[in-house]
Amino acid sequence: MLSHHHVTTTRRRRSRPRKGSNRIMTALFTLAALCVTLMPSLAVAEQLSLEKDELRFGFIKLTDCAPIVIAKEKGFFADEGLQVEVIAQPNWKTLLDNVISGDLDGAHMLSGQPIAATIGFGTKAHIITAYTLDLNGNGITVSNAIWRRMQEEDIALDTPTPTHPISAKSLRPIVEEYLALGKKLQMGMVFPVSTHNYEIRYWLAAAGIHPGMYTKADIGGRTDAEVELSVTPPPMMPAVLEAGNIQGYCVGEPWNQQAVVKNIGVPVTTNYDVWKNNPEKVFGVTKSWADENPNTHLAVIKALIRAGKWLDETDAAGKLVNREEAARILSKPNYVGADYNVIKNSMTGFFYFQKTDKREMPDFNVFFKYHCTYPWYSDGVWFLTQMRRWGQITEPKPAEWYHDTAREVYKPEIYLKAAKLLLDEGKIAEADVPWDTDGYKPATDEFIDGMTYDGREPLKYLAQFEIGHKD
Repeated sequence: MLSHHHVTTTRRRRSRPRKGSNRIMTALFTLAALCVTLMPSLAVAEQLSLEKDELRFGFIKLTDCAPIVIAKEKGFFADEGLQVEVIAQPNWKTLLDNVISGDLDGAHMLSGQPIAATIGFGTKAHIITAYTLDLNGNGITVSNAIWRRMQEEDIALDTPTPTHPISAKSLRPIVEEYLALGKKLQMGMVFPVSTHNYEIRYWLAAAGIHPGMYTKADIGGRTDAEVELSVTPPPMMPAVLEAGNIQGYCVGEPWNQQAVVKNIGVPVTTNYDVWKNNPEKVFGVTKSWADENPNTHLAVIKALIRAGKWLDETDAAGKLVNREEAARILSKPNYVGADYNVIKNSMTGFFYFQKTDKREMPDFNVFFKYHCTYPWYSDGVWFLTQMRRWGQITEPKPAEWYHDTAREVYKPEIYLKAAKLLLDEGKIAEADVPWDTDGYKPATDEFIDGMTYDGREPLKYLAQFEIGHKD
């Protein structure tokens, strides 16, 4: 680059500067300065030489697919040089199968899916995650008839605004009535390794109701069950409840709020009350895909981090500023396809338990704060403890097995590398990322039954429970 002194000297030697030369030189200096300014980000872009730039991601029609949808719609994928097609899947099994077959490059997954596949419960495949999509977001809904019976059993519930959280204790006598008649209460959940399955089991068992055990011979998980749980795809939950085929369900939004709008059921609790700030969904890919496309994977995680941050952005008063726009986007038929006003409820920090019971729940959906997007080993360990508690893991395992398995699936090193690139680009703040953690959250007792969970002590955690395997 010419120095200013050299340019000035050169111009003195000419008899007359050409017309417009001052403007040209000014433009050249401006361009040179801009190049210097952009050099750090250009260097980052050069590091991410994409192995694959046209991608297909799968999702289920739930509001917590939002980070993937927003990364596409707000141009965060495009900023990384990615062309992404986002494709709705009919159910969780098909979604997983399509990722394993390569028809999809990655997907919005249940937190339990990568773990279960990697250990061989159900479909066997090594699936990894470097990004947690969200916290919370689910509810447990019962039919109007069951809700009336619960109110009869506990008069404190017979009010337009009962005290929350609502346990399953008032359900216990109803379960016993069904059993006395040779029947069982039927309840839906979305998949055997879904958070929903473990949450509804946790809620029932905390009140002394046995939700059933998985065994080598019983892959339905109904051995010793006092309430029978069955798989129903999320968008079908309200219709199946209305038809009377099930008397309750655990599902993500907007399908609990839909029951309220349609006046067919009452959400009695959310998973925020079952386990405060629990992990819900992850972004999953096969390990082989990640190994073959390391830079592409980094670019995807970068875009998702930006999407999560956008979704949780607030103003000075703490109000979520982008959620209404997100709800509009999600309401499109090619995404969640539910009514905007139904999606908006929970996405903007409100939840209807009944039409008379609208509650402010700012953390019903969390997409970025609390370092939620980081892939915590302790999250993986919790899911493994539930798989063991209910018999999906059929034999006892040593504590180290839990930690080693979590490390096979959860990949914080990829997340941190993507986050460092974003930090260097000025797109996130240093405080947004837990740079120095060992991957384990502090112990917590914020469960509906008050039990303490420490991810470092999985066997100690299991030993606390009365129902289910304790080792």
